[in-house]
Amino acid sequence: MIKCVIWDLDNTLWCGTLLEGDEIVLRPGIKEIVVELDRRGILQSISSKNDFDAAWQKLGALGLKEYFLCPQIGWGSKADSIREIAASLGIALAACAFVDDEAHQRAEVEYFHPMTMTIDAADVDGILRRPEMQPRFVTTEARTRRAMYQADMRRKEVEMEFSGSKQEFLATLGLRLTIRRATEEYLRRAEELTTRTHQLNATGRVFSYEELRRLMRSPDWLLLVAGLEDRFGSSGAIGLAMVEKTPDVWCVKLLIVSCRVLSCGVGGIVLSHILEDAKRNGVRLQAEFVATDRNRMMYLTYKFHGFEDVGRHGDVNILEHDLTVIRPFPPWVEVRSADPDEPGEGRAAAC
Repeated sequence: MIKCVIWDLDNTLWCGTLLEGDEIVLRPGIKEIVVELDRRGILQSISSKNDFDAAWQKLGALGLKEYFLCPQIGWGSKADSIREIAASLGIALAACAFVDDEAHQRAEVEYFHPMTMTIDAADVDGILRRPEMQPRFVTTEARTRRAMYQADMRRKEVEMEFSGSKQEFLATLGLRLTIRRATEEYLRRAEELTTRTHQLNATGRVFSYEELRRLMRSPDWLLLVAGLEDRFGSSGAIGLAMVEKTPDVWCVKLLIVSCRVLSCGVGGIVLSHILEDAKRNGVRLQAEFVATDRNRMMYLTYKFHGFEDVGRHGDVNILEHDLTVIRPFPPWVEVRSADPDEPGEGRAAAC
């Protein structure tokens, strides 16, 4: 799936060349396309060779400025600007699409970023019909994804001005993490997390809505969804854990955390929650890890929280925790359980 569409401006998003004094009008139907991509949760940005102030002002006058994150408007290479946009948003170049009217600009991007989709501006009318632009579900998180990224950017700006440590800064945010059993209303977001999240996916597995629904209804599985909010707003559902339960051993088959909350330690908090639950139930706790080219951070999360390698089945590492020492929740986040059968429901589990 495409996570970000990056637009050129002159003769692409709008008709005419801004700095040549042309009358600038939007390409017919383009505003509807931008709005619909935004509704689907597909981020958008700008890569344009233009004067930044003039172009940004024009986008404001055309009523579109708010839709574009991390715009790269200047005179540098478009391949470089696309790399910068992807890095700023924390997404892979393979999840980006670049729209430009000039064949040589598209060719440059194709040469340096062969995994990035390029689209001729002449074909833009069909962009919404492309399968890569059609998420199976449009979740609440999708509809508000741009606003969440904008809130993340405000957090980063405030953090850059903060003079204390990372932990001291996190303590100023008023972080509240809610861990709940998955219900029907969260399954679409759970599927979205498995399809969109690769860097912080402990096994790289993808589950469909139907598979998740079947597992949610099974007494042999525990599906947990984590949601995060702070003084800047809600980050939505940003974590998913899937635990297979047997009478003697529970196994974390999947642990996913959205890259947007990498620095908040959500994965470790969810693990501590599961570890406490396993200990209360008197069972051993194992976890599976499958290495990919992007997910080593999740292996380090398991190791940091006391898991040790105990075996291997093919490409699957089996880890286990002895449950003697469970890391407490960090003091800068309030953790709540929303499950009625959990001890302390509705209260902070630790502070």
